[in-house]
Amino acid sequence: MTPDARFMGQALGLARRAYGRTSPNPMVGAVLVREGQVIGRGWHHRAGLPHAEVEALADAARRGHPVAGATIYVTLEPCCTQGRTPPCTEALIRAGVSRVVVAAVDPNPRHAGHGLELLRRAGMTVESGVLEAESLRLNEAFNHWIVHRTPWVTAKSAMTLDGKIATASGESKWITGPESRAQAHRLRLGADAVLVGVETVLADDPGLTVRSQPGFRAPARLPLKRRIILDTRARTPLGCRLVCDEARASTLVVVGAWADPERVAALRERVTVVQAPERDHRIDLNWLLPELGRLGVVSLLVEGGGTVLAALFEAGWVHRTAFFYAPRILGGDASRRAVAGQGFRSLAEAPTLSEVESRRIGDDLFITARVVAPPRP
Repeated sequence: MTPDARFMGQALGLARRAYGRTSPNPMVGAVLVREGQVIGRGWHHRAGLPHAEVEALADAARRGHPVAGATIYVTLEPCCTQGRTPPCTEALIRAGVSRVVVAAVDPNPRHAGHGLELLRRAGMTVESGVLEAESLRLNEAFNHWIVHRTPWVTAKSAMTLDGKIATASGESKWITGPESRAQAHRLRLGADAVLVGVETVLADDPGLTVRSQPGFRAPARLPLKRRIILDTRARTPLGCRLVCDEARASTLVVVGAWADPERVAALRERVTVVQAPERDHRIDLNWLLPELGRLGVVSLLVEGGGTVLAALFEAGWVHRTAFFYAPRILGGDASRRAVAGQGFRSLAEAPTLSEVESRRIGDDLFITARVVAPPRP
């Protein structure tokens, strides 16, 4: 491993410390190096706070290290425009950094490469592409949202080895083990919003919050995650947890245009309700996903049920899968499937997966993969 790759690897490790806290900003880490020694470290903690480069400069100052002539390794191209914080390019130029090594350029087409060009004009040596793939994977949700302004959608499901999520009567707790449930909470931590269909609410009354589990400690002061229910006919029970618990301010119920007005009004007294256009008597996903993107939902975790997952796959909105498989066989035509619906008419129409990764979690198998070229967007 080259020194550049080694120091960039450290910067990526710093960036990961802010997992689940920076949205709608990306996770970014930075390492300052002089004569082969690290003199400052930093990462972006959350939106509105200093960026990674500024944190690294401040860390070097606290340690009493001069920065002029140093190299900075940063996982994303330094910003060059005024946002909630001043441009990082100006901070690096003022500090006298002589070399800037970045993993990935800014994915925003309006900014891509501009920050690097400003640094070159200031006389710095600038290089990019060091551990680029790792940086792009780290911020795949942000990279998608900043370009398309629609959420990066992850389809999550816990099922038996034959693809069933519940018995015919609806029994589903617990198909997978505690280690898988802890990993599911980590996935929630990394998402801006968690979405389920009303059938899941009726069957399981989920909380959809990020909670500590054996093997997973939920961070303190965690940003409130938006909880979304797809409920075409406004059937969400007024006494369910998503409507009544302490986090109900984060609940959004999406109802159809023809939902019962009295039911809609009753829900609106407790949570936020949005009426959406319908397509084939269901919420029009081609309206909903851009609307969620406009609301700042960068990453969306869809936890089911099978009808909702099928609709998202069929409409081409799923970008990544996160499937947990338990060592059980349920069988039965009436057992509930992880992905239901009518299915694709041909293999040519069915989505394929790439970047498939699998690992054991307790007694279960966790498989995640990227959906190849979804039709939208």
